[in-house]
Amino acid sequence: MKTTKPGMALLLSVALNVGVLGAVVLDRLGPGASSTSAPPLHRILELDEAQRARWDAVEAPFLQQFHAASGQLEAHRRALVEALFAEAIDPLRIETARAAIAELQQAQQRLIIEQLIAEREILDARQRQQLLGLLLAQPPARTTVEDLHARPTR
Repeated sequence: MKTTKPGMALLLSVALNVGVLGAVVLDRLGPGASSTSAPPLHRILELDEAQRARWDAVEAPFLQQFHAASGQLEAHRRALVEALFAEAIDPLRIETARAAIAELQQAQQRLIIEQLIAEREILDARQRQQLLGLLLAQPPARTTVEDLHARPTR
C-alpha cells in the first residue's frame, strides 16, 4: 500500500492549507464567524461611516463567494478521504479529488488576496498597519489531522 502514505501526506497538506485559509478569514470576519467574543473588525479598525459603507459593499459578495468555495472544498476533501480509505485504492479517484482541491484552494487564495487588496484601499495608513498587525499576530491554524496525530499515546 505505497499509495496510502503519499495519500496521507497529501491529505495532511490539503487539510493544513484549508485550515490556514479558514483561520485567516474567520479571524478577520468578527463575531459570529468564530467562537471568540472579539469585536467586529470594522470596530477594531474604527472605520468612519464612508469607510464602513465601502467595507460592507465589498465584504458581502466576498463572504458569499468564500462560503461557496469552502463548501466545495469540504465536498472534495470528503471525497479524497473516502477514496484514501476505500476498500480498494483508486489512484485516479484520489488524484481527481486532489486536483479539484488544489484548484479550489488557488481560487480561494486569489479571492482572499483580492479582498485584502480591496479592504486595503478603504483603510487609511493607521488602519492598514492595524490590520496588518492583526493578520500577522494570528497563531498558525491546527488541522483536525494534526490534532488527531498529536494526541498522547498510552
